[in-house]
Amino acid sequence: MTMQLTAWKRAISNLNTPSAKDLNRINGSIALSLRSARSTANSGGYSVTFASPYTSISKSQKQKKSLDRDFFVSVLETSVTKRDAKAYMNKFVPLLEKKGATDFKQRAAQTRPTNKKSATEEVAIVNAAVLKKDVAHGLKPEADLAIQVTMYVALVKFRAPQEVNDATLDGVGKTLSQLRKLGLISIVVVDCGNVGQDEAAQRQIATTQANRIAMAIDNYDAPGARVIDSPITIETPAEGDASPFTSRGLFVGNPQDLMAALQEEVIPIISSFGYTADACTVKPVNVNDAILALTRQLSGLQFLGQPTEDPKAIQTSRSAEVYRLIVLDPLGGIPARNRATGRYLFLNLEQEYPEVRNDLTASAASNLNVQSSDNLQHLENAELAKNVLSLLPPTSSAVITTPQEVANERGPEDNGVDWALVGTRRGQNPLIHSLLTDKPVQSSSLPSERFRPFTSSTGTAQIGSSTTLAKRGMPLTILPDPRVTPWKPPQAGQRGLNLTDPCIDLPRLVNLIEDSFGRKLDINHYLKRINGNLAGIIIAGEYEGGALLTWEKPPSLDGSEADVSNRLVPYLDKFAVLRKSQGAGGVADIIFNAMVRDCFPDGVCWRSRKDNPVNKWYFERSRGSLKFSDMNWTMFWTTPDLALDGQKFRDYESVCRGVEPSWADKKHVAD
Repeated sequence: MTMQLTAWKRAISNLNTPSAKDLNRINGSIALSLRSARSTANSGGYSVTFASPYTSISKSQKQKKSLDRDFFVSVLETSVTKRDAKAYMNKFVPLLEKKGATDFKQRAAQTRPTNKKSATEEVAIVNAAVLKKDVAHGLKPEADLAIQVTMYVALVKFRAPQEVNDATLDGVGKTLSQLRKLGLISIVVVDCGNVGQDEAAQRQIATTQANRIAMAIDNYDAPGARVIDSPITIETPAEGDASPFTSRGLFVGNPQDLMAALQEEVIPIISSFGYTADACTVKPVNVNDAILALTRQLSGLQFLGQPTEDPKAIQTSRSAEVYRLIVLDPLGGIPARNRATGRYLFLNLEQEYPEVRNDLTASAASNLNVQSSDNLQHLENAELAKNVLSLLPPTSSAVITTPQEVANERGPEDNGVDWALVGTRRGQNPLIHSLLTDKPVQSSSLPSERFRPFTSSTGTAQIGSSTTLAKRGMPLTILPDPRVTPWKPPQAGQRGLNLTDPCIDLPRLVNLIEDSFGRKLDINHYLKRINGNLAGIIIAGEYEGGALLTWEKPPSLDGSEADVSNRLVPYLDKFAVLRKSQGAGGVADIIFNAMVRDCFPDGVCWRSRKDNPVNKWYFERSRGSLKFSDMNWTMFWTTPDLALDGQKFRDYESVCRGVEPSWADKKHVAD
């Protein structure tokens, strides 16, 4: 908790506080007003309301306190672990601290000089003092700030803002301002669709909506937002140009206004229009292609039309890094037919995008109605996320959500908290939560019972969040493939999978297990123990994580019984994630989802030490648990209604009690 609070305090260290000059100016103006009032009153002039200066100051301070309180609440509502706080601090706090030091330097330089020194001498002393401090800490002068510290940028696609009411838009503006406080500055691209009779009408509507968004952001902390002229240049695309790495006929040809806004930390608002390269005519452009062009420019991957005449703009461009793609769409996250929530809470694009594309394409082809149009829009959003993230580092992610969730609107039914539902607390802003944790608001591997149904702001029944967090992710290998060979208990005389098979890289698998558990595995003992009863193996990425599952025979089961295969217990023998990947990228969720949805949909059990710090994660994802009173074990299971089946429950318990560890140190410490 201490680390978490420290993270928040350091994260907002760049908030401006009143300087001595500001206080003197305020006090001076009050005193002047009072003196003027007395003079006027004594001379028989008109009366003056003395409370007006105090009232204006009080109102301004109250508004600032209210904004700060909302900001703190939004941050503290986020369920952040120590690992999450450390990851956020390592990435963003150096930037915020550098900005805070720069702001202090500027304010000090603007302070009124004393009688002993001229203004030039005062500024020189301040600059020398700050420079000396920077050099002492191994830092470079402010001129190199753009190169030293990365500026993290979020590209925001705001679709159909004309359908969003003022209250929701105001909430979106507040959230984007809060993201800037946390170190993430947004570039908003407005997508009003094909509304209007002609291009001129479309441009007028887009400009109006861009100004609405800018006004909503300006209602909160300075420096606010700015509607800028489109930096997009339109050129005839090359034939067959379909790769996100190429221009597709669009590139950033006029980045000066955009880079100037970023340098001033102003949120730029851009309409989805561009200028033709030959005649400088304004034309509408595809908003997805415009965002890809901005991504290439800010990622250093634009080679067409690269400006060379503005070194400062080039320096800013090189210092900016696209950290997040945000899609604000009234339709919300990507739908999923095989999820209790009806949508993907976490989307592993490397593994699941083909399934998303096939499902949405098939649905759109079979239904020629509004739902078909919605599915095509969902497919566009998913494809945009895939293309943008393919240009960015693996740590980047995309958030697809509704303006209502970003505005953090809550209905009366959300005021009551059901403490029995683990991990389902609403009210967490999806953009702030994903920035601080790099995780979805609700874990995708939670059982359906953990999600509380509610009525959304649009009046529709909903389970869980309507936000999708997408990552480039990693491939998933399941052996045997449950789509081809469902995982069933082995039959007599049937050869099953072995860890020594060529399809399994045993040395890398052993390294994964030993790195995750921090213990040496007795390989020979382990291979002998699971020989013949290995149900399958799940491998995430290049052995970044994995799960080994077996069919275990209850000790009380007589081998002569005819129903031996029906009594075999599905058992999670090893669940491992490389330490460098723990808590990041959703590796554990990806593996767990595959296990409970594809491999063992009817349930699986496992055991863990009672003092294992991972148990909280297990408790949230299991349907039940049992702590053995005479052993240092806790048994978990995902099998529905297991407690109602006495025989199966006893089999599960006897297996979890009797599995023999296979560690080289021979210490009987739980896995």
